[in-house]
Amino acid sequence: MAAFRFKALDDAGKPQNGMLEAVSVAAARQQLRARSLLPLEVVASARSAAKVSKAPFASASKAPVGAKSGPRIPLASLTLITRQMATLIGSGLRIEDALSTIAQGMPPKVAGPLLNVRASVLEGRSFGDALATYPLIFSDFYRASVRAGESAGKLDQVMTHLASFVENRARNRQTVQLALLYPALLAVVSLSIITLLMAFVVPDIVRVFTSRGTDLPFLTRALIAVSAFVRGYGLYAAAGLVIGVFAWGRWLRVPQNKLRWHRLLAEGRLTAKLVQRMNASQFAGTLATLVQSRVPLLEALVAAADVTPNLYVRARVTEVTEKVRQGSSLKRAMDEAAVFPPMLVAMVASGEASGNLGAALDHAATDQQRDLDAWVRALVALAEPAILLLMGGMVMVMVLAILLPIVSMNGLVTK
Repeated sequence: MAAFRFKALDDAGKPQNGMLEAVSVAAARQQLRARSLLPLEVVASARSAAKVSKAPFASASKAPVGAKSGPRIPLASLTLITRQMATLIGSGLRIEDALSTIAQGMPPKVAGPLLNVRASVLEGRSFGDALATYPLIFSDFYRASVRAGESAGKLDQVMTHLASFVENRARNRQTVQLALLYPALLAVVSLSIITLLMAFVVPDIVRVFTSRGTDLPFLTRALIAVSAFVRGYGLYAAAGLVIGVFAWGRWLRVPQNKLRWHRLLAEGRLTAKLVQRMNASQFAGTLATLVQSRVPLLEALVAAADVTPNLYVRARVTEVTEKVRQGSSLKRAMDEAAVFPPMLVAMVASGEASGNLGAALDHAATDQQRDLDAWVRALVALAEPAILLLMGGMVMVMVLAILLPIVSMNGLVTK
């Protein structure tokens, strides 16, 4: 079975479009006619077309893990899908039937990937491996959690925890985006206005001062130099900035370079605390979700390592996993890694001693997330006044640079 996107007309001549499953284009057209629809266009979705084009004995189940391109869906849609999957699987519905049911109520952009995942499941792949076909939709954490849940036979519980996790992530992202929207808009508008003033207004004003032949204050001379630079080299500077950003992105694509950069962030005096809190929150939340879902600790640690954002911290988590596999306690391994906040290590030690590691990890994850949210709120709250002060200071310097020569000339006239 494969997913097909169709365009058709109903009995009243109104256009209809959507997704359906069929073994071939001809079968898809036949389904449309059975529904009293006149097929205008029936096209296999991208992933289905790739499968059809492969040789008969080629492995069609190999997922492009780590692919950098592919379809995306809104985070709100992913949240809805995860919550519905948790409900349907918890009710005893098979995975392929749950995917088909959810796809029926989704727009084609969302239904297509779901139907292709269902087709992969029907071909014999596990649900977690089928999700890897769409790495830009289902993250490493999402897929690792599903795989661990399948291995432990606790997929319904894992999907329930995943739904809560995705909902919290969507809510936090929306909060931060809305909070940063006004400061970002303010910064763009202010910089644009200042650049226009430096390029077109300040030169005309300066021309009046220079025609007098008087000595200008240092602030005015600096303003004239900046204005001349903007007029003469502004476009080159902007192009250089774009090239620099592009080169930086290319440099970070090299794994060794990205690891060096992440290590610098994780150990830097100014960034270490924030980076450690962010990664500790993600690590503890993932581990708590899986341990509470009765996933074995080693499998949960592997999944937690896969979703740790910082590559340097991820490498330390991998070392923690190996030490636990060799018989070390989780607390001791995390303490030796030296990348986790002391409070998190202490909570893990308490959970291991009491035999209730899942609850301890959940409490630690909540505390880490609360601290991280407080940091983010503080940074966001400081962003707006900081931008206002910075832009206001720049405008004040420009005004002073223009007024000082005027005051000097008035003083000469009165004398």
